[in-house]
Amino acid sequence: MSRPLIAADVDELVRALVEPGDHVHLAGTPSRPNALTYALCRVFGAGGHLTVSTTAVHSSAHALALSGVADKVIAGFAGDTYPSPRPNPLYAELHEGRPFTFEAWSLLSYVQRLIAGAQGAPYAVTGSLAGTDLAEGKPGVLHRVPDPGRPGEEVTLLAPLRPDVTLVHGVAADEDGNIALVPPLGEGAWAAYAARRGVVASVEKIVGREELRRMNDRVVIPGQRVLGLTEAPLGAHPQALRTGRLAGVDGYLDDYAFLDEIVASCHGEERGQDWYRTWVTGPGSHAEYVRRLGAGRRAALRVPEPAPAAAGDDYAAETAAWAEVHRCERAAVAQAAPAAAAPPVAPAAEPAGPAGCAPATRQERLIVLGARAVAEQVRAHGYDTLLAGIGTSHMAAWLAADLLRSGGHEVKVVAELGMYGFRPEGGDTFLFSLAHAQGSEMLAGIPEILGGMVAANPRALGVLAAAEIDESGTINTSRGADGRWLTGSGGANDIASSTDCVVIAPSSRRRYVTEVGYRTSPGHRIRAVVSDFGRFERPESGPGFRLATWLPDPATPLADGPGELARQAAHTVATRTSWSAAVDGVTAEKPVTEEELTALRALDPDGRFR
Repeated sequence: MSRPLIAADVDELVRALVEPGDHVHLAGTPSRPNALTYALCRVFGAGGHLTVSTTAVHSSAHALALSGVADKVIAGFAGDTYPSPRPNPLYAELHEGRPFTFEAWSLLSYVQRLIAGAQGAPYAVTGSLAGTDLAEGKPGVLHRVPDPGRPGEEVTLLAPLRPDVTLVHGVAADEDGNIALVPPLGEGAWAAYAARRGVVASVEKIVGREELRRMNDRVVIPGQRVLGLTEAPLGAHPQALRTGRLAGVDGYLDDYAFLDEIVASCHGEERGQDWYRTWVTGPGSHAEYVRRLGAGRRAALRVPEPAPAAAGDDYAAETAAWAEVHRCERAAVAQAAPAAAAPPVAPAAEPAGPAGCAPATRQERLIVLGARAVAEQVRAHGYDTLLAGIGTSHMAAWLAADLLRSGGHEVKVVAELGMYGFRPEGGDTFLFSLAHAQGSEMLAGIPEILGGMVAANPRALGVLAAAEIDESGTINTSRGADGRWLTGSGGANDIASSTDCVVIAPSSRRRYVTEVGYRTSPGHRIRAVVSDFGRFERPESGPGFRLATWLPDPATPLADGPGELARQAAHTVATRTSWSAAVDGVTAEKPVTEEELTALRALDPDGRFR
């Protein structure tokens, strides 16, 4: 077996091993090969005519759109993820094929296609997508066929996903190309095996064979699949990389200031081109990119080594470690380039709040009411696992878990990229922060979480968000009423297709609609929908939802009299949604308590969700 090419830098590696017109896969493990992605853009530019597959297009992957290197992208998401999902103007005309043709999938169905490709299977079987618009427009790739074991039923088959080359960023590799990674693993090594020609890899450090064999339990991709590699310190930046200190390599944190800078630039006058010039074409190489970050910023992003725990004091040691991680995150923001965007200003507060607390904002009220609904579902139905979509939905799930725990009821919080049983310590509100991995009970990948812990687990409860939701519970997170692209499914379709769910969505007549403009996720498993003024629940029989609880506007005292609560609740539904939900039997939702607000603000000390 020939040894892989060892190149001087990422640009040389791309020139040698990637060809115009290739199908290039950007592996999400869950850190991305961002240095290699920039190199693709520099080397090929608009002449690349690539097909690119990746779990999601966000942050540094916006370079694909800004460079024109990709003719087609296959993914489950296109937009921004930090601090919460939102549309990016680069993709407003995605439905028209600009800036590239986009083939949208759900996260699990996408990975199932990779697994089929890796195993040489003719098809993948999925329980996702059915009954939604994600299943449409995929001739030759998605097939609905009669289920041989269930007469009258259908099963969904997916063609395997087989890129020409897969780009990966790892912690370390030896000269034979064996690549070590540290969990969680996101999509894992499936794309490495699915690639027709093989893997093109960057790593933090190339080490000798003997050194790598001492950590062979961390080798995820075998050298037999690797075409070439190069060293690229900080090759996943601005994303985090967990290293476990393998081969003495320091891990690093998500660079939130850099992520803010990308978003601000894409929403600015030049629609991202100023960021692209500064950080992709301007440096001309990865070495210059790292130099431009500056020594102070690089040092602030470094994950601190955990202090040795005192005997019998594990909790204190863990708390101190989280506090140090959060301190480093703040230091990284302080070291950021001047162009970095400041955190959003908190909206005006409500006129009154619990004693001892600043009053709750509308968004905080939504999160608290959502947390109550989730906690009630857990108590009533015995769910043991919470999987939340990103945004106010994950904050509601986190708060619900905290409130349940304080009442002696334990429930496991999981994240779709591979974290199980984690507590978001340290004030880091980003759902996919790898800092949360430190306190997780188990670290795995997308198939284990979305498959094993959700689709195959009858005790899982999903907590989702919605850009639009109709009275059947069907969710749209893909296209606005004007046709503009929103973000896509991510793992939401997989969750809603397979398990019971609670939806957390702020009230608006444009959000609570009579019929969604695009069916991203099915509604048949939605048990409750929570707004900032109350909770809708499915009746025991019949279609749609009824308003079960209503929280009076704190600025408008509730009038006395029989039926007054139902009358005002009905008025709120009519003016703040486009639903016709019944209100008979509605009960008053108690105001947000000091305990709830204090717990929420402990999770969100910087006010990202105010």
